[in-house]
Amino acid sequence: MRRLLSSNSTSKTKNRYEVRRLRLAPTPQLDDLARVAGELYSAVVVDFWRTVRKRGIWLKPSSMMRWHTSNHLHAHSADAVVQSFYAALKSWRKRRKTDPQAKPPHRRRRYYRVQWKSSAIRIREGRLILSNGLGNAPLVVPWPWEAPVLVELGWTGTAYELRAVYSRPVVEPVTEGGTAGADLGEVHLAVAHDGERTTIYNGRELRAKRQYQNKLKARLAAKQSRMRKGSRRWRKLQRSKKKQLRKLENQIWDILHKQTTALVSTLHERGVQTVVIGDVRDLRKRVDYGTAANQRIHQMVTGKVRWLITYKAERLGMRVVLQDEAYTSQECPRCGSRHKPRGRQYTCLVCGFRFHRDGVGAVNIRRKYLGQGPVVGAMASPTGVRWHPHLRTRVARDKRERIPAL
Repeated sequence: MRRLLSSNSTSKTKNRYEVRRLRLAPTPQLDDLARVAGELYSAVVVDFWRTVRKRGIWLKPSSMMRWHTSNHLHAHSADAVVQSFYAALKSWRKRRKTDPQAKPPHRRRRYYRVQWKSSAIRIREGRLILSNGLGNAPLVVPWPWEAPVLVELGWTGTAYELRAVYSRPVVEPVTEGGTAGADLGEVHLAVAHDGERTTIYNGRELRAKRQYQNKLKARLAAKQSRMRKGSRRWRKLQRSKKKQLRKLENQIWDILHKQTTALVSTLHERGVQTVVIGDVRDLRKRVDYGTAANQRIHQMVTGKVRWLITYKAERLGMRVVLQDEAYTSQECPRCGSRHKPRGRQYTCLVCGFRFHRDGVGAVNIRRKYLGQGPVVGAMASPTGVRWHPHLRTRVARDKRERIPAL
C-alpha cells in the first residue's frame, strides 16, 4: 500500500514523499534487530540524563553518536536511533512552551524501530538488501519495486512492518482545465459533477461494514461485561475483538482508497483542474436528528475522504478547495427555489426539475464556487460506481432528463 507522507522543498526543486508498506512475519533476525535498537536507544536515554544530572551538560547529537554505536547495526542505522531521541527531545522543548506538564523522553525501550538510509540500501535480482554492518547478515526481502531512499522497520502490534520511503518530484500544477464539484455524504461516499457528467460513488458497502462494526462492538461488549476483567476468558475475547475490528477497519480503508482513487482518476482523465469539495466539517455541531441518525452522522468518514481526495488530486497536479455547502441539496439548479427533498430524488415543486438528490448538491457546490447562475437546460443522467473487492463496476442510472449538459 502506498501513502503520501509530506512535502519537502529545497532551493531548486520540491519533492513529495510516498511510503510503501509491507507486512513481515516475526523472525529471529527481525526480533534481534529490534532488540539491539532498543538497547542502543535505552543506553542513549540513560547516559544523556545521567550527564545532565551529574555534570549539568546537555550533550550534542554529534557527541552522542560518537559515544554510542552498535556492532550489530549499520553505522547510519545506529546514528538514526540516536537522532530519533534528539528529535523527541526537540519536540518536548517546543511543546513545553504551551504545556508545562509535558514530559521529556526518558523511558527505556526493550525494542525499537530500525532505520536504513540510502547508504545501506541495495536492490539486486528482485530483492531488497538492507546492510547491518560488516560481519552481520543483511536483511533480505523480496522487492519487485525500485530502491527507496529510506527504509524503517517497526512493530504494528501483531507483526513487523517495513516502511519504504520514496522521494518524488512534485507534479507541476495543472494551469488549464475544468472545475468539478464534489458532495460528500453518508449514503453515497461522494458525488462529483464536472459540468457535463455526474458520477455517484456508491457507499452501500461502506455502510454495511459500519453497521456490522457497530453490532459487533455491542455484542462483544455485552459478552465481555459478564466476565471478570483480566481473566483468561476476558483476555481471550479481547484479543478476538481486536482482531475482528482490525480486519473491519482494513476493509473500510480498502473501500475508501479504491473509491477515492477512482474518483480522482476519472476527474483527471476529464481534464479537471480544480476539485471543489463541500465543507461539512462542522456538521456534527449543528444537527440533531435523534440517536440513530446522529450515530450515522458522527461515523461519517467525510474527513478521511476529503484527505484522500486532496492528496491524490495534488499528486496529479490538481487543486482542491473547500466550499460552503449550505442549502446546496435543497436549492433547484434551474429556478433557485428551495425545499427539502424526500428520498434520493430531487423534484422541484416550482419548475419540475428532477435529478438525483446528491447530484443536485454537487452541481450547486460547483455553481456556488464559480458564481454561476441557474442551469440553462438540463443535465445527463448520472452514472453510478459500485465498489467490489477486486472489480470496479460502473452502473448507468435510469434515464430521467436526457438533454444537453451544462
